Amino acid sequence: MRTQHAVSLFCAISLLGIVGASAQSMPDSENGRYTLSAVKDGVVRLDTRTGTVSTCTDKGSGWACYVVPDERAAFDTEIGRLQKENEALKTQLAAQNGAATGKSADAPLKPKSDGERKIEIPLPSDRDMDRMMSTVENAWRRLVEMAGRLQRDYGGRI
Repeated sequence: MRTQHAVSLFCAISLLGIVGASAQSMPDSENGRYTLSAVKDGVVRLDTRTGTVSTCTDKGSGWACYVVPDERAAFDTEIGRLQKENEALKTQLAAQNGAATGKSADAPLKPKSDGERKIEIPLPSDRDMDRMMSTVENAWRRLVEMAGRLQRDYGGRI
């Protein structure tokens, strides 16, 4: 009977030792800093202070955690690079507009007071308005003459 108790006690202690050893080799949660979630090959660790995500696996020689690439960080880096490039291009454009003399054929972009940009469209001159009115009047006369010819050709049935 004593041997059965001794064997049972030995098995219980061995089992507790194995469970304790596996629990010690798991990635540390550092008093709630990390949140661990089980996945197929190990665990996913979320650092609640920094927001970084790591995958942790036990390759036999102990647990190792590797940071998962963060797409948001890559996007933020690219956005920062594009903003710097945009500012450099704005500075270059402003320098070119300041060095140019007279008006260009295209409508230039003028900065607003709040940093936005607007298109400046010059108004037509009186000469341009006279030419436009003359063209419209000639088109109207031709239309009226054409309508009169059609009525005569069809004997007033239109």
